[in-house]
Amino acid sequence: MAEINATDSMGWRTPTMVIVAGCVIAVLGFGVRSTFGLFLDPMTEARGWDTETFALAMAIQNLLWGVGAFAAGALADRFGPVKVIVFGALAYASGIYGMTIAESSLMLHLTGGILTGIGVAFTGFALVMAAMAKVVGPEKRSLILGLGTAAGSFGQVVFTPMGQAFIEIYGWSNALLLLAGCAMVVLPLAFILPNNPGVNTDTSNTLTMGQALQEALNHRGFVLLTIGFFVCGFHVAFIAVHFPKYVKELGLDPSIGALALSLVGLFNIAGSFMSGMFGQRWSKRIGLSGIYFLRAIAIFLLMIAPKTELTIFLFAGAMGILWLSTVPLTSGLVAQVFGVRYMASLFGIVFLGHQLGSFLGIWLGGYLFDKYGSYDAVWWAGVALGLMAAVVHLPIDERPVMRAPSTAGD
Repeated sequence: MAEINATDSMGWRTPTMVIVAGCVIAVLGFGVRSTFGLFLDPMTEARGWDTETFALAMAIQNLLWGVGAFAAGALADRFGPVKVIVFGALAYASGIYGMTIAESSLMLHLTGGILTGIGVAFTGFALVMAAMAKVVGPEKRSLILGLGTAAGSFGQVVFTPMGQAFIEIYGWSNALLLLAGCAMVVLPLAFILPNNPGVNTDTSNTLTMGQALQEALNHRGFVLLTIGFFVCGFHVAFIAVHFPKYVKELGLDPSIGALALSLVGLFNIAGSFMSGMFGQRWSKRIGLSGIYFLRAIAIFLLMIAPKTELTIFLFAGAMGILWLSTVPLTSGLVAQVFGVRYMASLFGIVFLGHQLGSFLGIWLGGYLFDKYGSYDAVWWAGVALGLMAAVVHLPIDERPVMRAPSTAGD
């Protein structure tokens, strides 16, 4: 594995600076996005929309996040991440602002859906993870990916109760304006990331981007990883958007839902670190299979347990441990098998699978709730999908791909 020394190519940007900047971007980007479920009830009540209208906007947002993540990753792999993230920060803040003036469902879908989704994609995990992975060696990569994921979770811990407080104190419209301002802070942080796409990448990998994509798409493990990440998206997006309303429909105080989402983020900090450490020492595919199996068990127990505050908090803690612990292992597998040269692009494709699952989970939650007045069918679907994902990860081959000497990979 021939890798460029990061400090030889980054000038004044040290690996520590890049990692800190990447973590703060993750805090802001993921933290702001994690609050959107809190706006379901106040926005639908104020505008006279049904649940599906808001859910479809969030589903479109997640779909555009997935499609945009691949485009953003490809641009960052070719030109570096700085301009990509700057554009993303502007789109992100503009989309959130647009939600405040959206009086029709179409306007909500254009702003909160399409524009915000593009903004999230162009400031998202694929870019930050790739930038962080390229400034450390393989021996530290899984742990650093866990750190980046934990940072995103810390954003959820901070922003979920803060978003609820903003809504209660300033009203939902002004709360969105404040969150748009937070998204803009990403812009100056982007300039700390190295803008050389070749930093710490494998100099022996001479594949073109098209060849790298073809190689990955013909790899059975890459396809299975994408299928499994679809299930991750279904779970986390449905819960992020609909859990506050689910808790309220149980007759519990709305603050319980916001606190539960904050607990998810808090426990996921530990889950992400543990996942990163696990992937550093043991099989990533086995770790992923175990995570999805435990998710299915957690949702099953939620369905059969008494619906009390304690049940909600216990579920939030358990799901928090399992929440984004899939990300270090999934992104780590991409880097381990295919190398880091086109990691942003390849992880972008896997992430598109995640966001297709997100679209289905969010939209289906809204559609079935409006139709039947209950989220139970979606929860049981989550159990079945979790068991399926636990199985599909088992056949993945974790060995680095073998290439001809002229294109030997990481």
